[in-house]
Amino acid sequence: MQAFVLTLVFAAALALSLLVKYWLATRQIRHVAAHRDAVPPAFASTITLAAHQRAADYTLAKGRFGLLSMAFGAVVLLGWTLLGGIDALNALLRDALQPRFGAMAYQLALLAGFAVIGSLLELPFALYSTFCIEQRFGFNRMSWQLYLVDMLKGALVGALIGLPIAALMLWIMGAAGGLWWLWAWGAWMAFNVLILVLYPTVIAPLFNKFVPLADESLELRVQALMTRCGFAAKGLFVMDGSKRSAHANAYFTGFGAAKRVVFFDTLLAKLTPGEVEAVLAHELGHFKHRHVIKRIVAMFAISLAGFALLGWLSTQAWFYLGLGVRPSMTAPNDAIAVLLFLLAAPVFGFFVSPLFAQLSRRQEFQADAYACRQASGQDLAAALLKLHEDNAATLTPDPLYVRFYYSHPPASERLAALARGNATGLTS
Repeated sequence: MQAFVLTLVFAAALALSLLVKYWLATRQIRHVAAHRDAVPPAFASTITLAAHQRAADYTLAKGRFGLLSMAFGAVVLLGWTLLGGIDALNALLRDALQPRFGAMAYQLALLAGFAVIGSLLELPFALYSTFCIEQRFGFNRMSWQLYLVDMLKGALVGALIGLPIAALMLWIMGAAGGLWWLWAWGAWMAFNVLILVLYPTVIAPLFNKFVPLADESLELRVQALMTRCGFAAKGLFVMDGSKRSAHANAYFTGFGAAKRVVFFDTLLAKLTPGEVEAVLAHELGHFKHRHVIKRIVAMFAISLAGFALLGWLSTQAWFYLGLGVRPSMTAPNDAIAVLLFLLAAPVFGFFVSPLFAQLSRRQEFQADAYACRQASGQDLAAALLKLHEDNAATLTPDPLYVRFYYSHPPASERLAALARGNATGLTS
């Protein structure tokens, strides 16, 4: 009976989430299309009609493609769960591998097999997004050879990192008793901190080239900004983002003393030194307001709750049966429990995602306000306009779509707050 109830609840949650996603996506498409032929009055003097229409067309293309990929994703999810995909893959690998290689090898093969099949199913959509949509609007700069090399590198890095941590988690699940989830959570958190330290110097250079910032005047300006803000970084680097995409960005990476500032070469090519300083001041605002620490703490808390819930669900037969899998009586079900949890959790988590988006938008306003105190608000506004135009971000998103999905406020809201000079008041 409990398994049947879970099946109904899961199916209902999936159907409802799909309906909401479809409704929001079609609202966004209609709203952007309806405003395609007129630049919003607030941007009439700074954005051309051609640029506005390009952004609208880019948004529409991604939105329509998103409807297709959303439907396909739902079919794949049903295939893995209620239609028996994981159950069939599990039975095949268990019978073939466990008698000869043991339970650990079979469970790792199940996780790896799921990842490989999932990646292959998603590959056509990734290829179309990169070589059709991004290519059509002039953003893609990757060759097929580079795409293939990136994919192979990603698979190798994923295997070298993912399989050992998966093996550790499975071992803890089988050896640590009823409180295994607490020990597993601790190991997972330690792993995430380790990745934060290793990513800048070990992982990222496998995919991109990083060189020290060569512009001495900009370096002095950035160093002066960081000194004013009480921020220390291990270095200022430029990344060759242009070899993959025309999109521009800047970010902080690393942890503790290993923090570094990274500029995309595309960003430096598009912005003036004052605008670069303002963008960096915005990022420093996130550190000043402890947004990064707050997000890490929130991640720790949510993951702890997730591990505790998984610890309980993994002992319930109805959890497996309700999601289309017959638990084994002669082999551990730990890998199955992990896969089912990872598949089911986003379906239910979708309904609380607007709360996190709202919090993120609030933090962006706070970072903008901080940037205006440490650099030029006019430069920040000019940089935002350039980045929105160069990234073909629509200036007329649907308001409800924004409230549900956007982690950053739309350009109209951010620029209006900067123009009024009261971004601090908006975030108090």
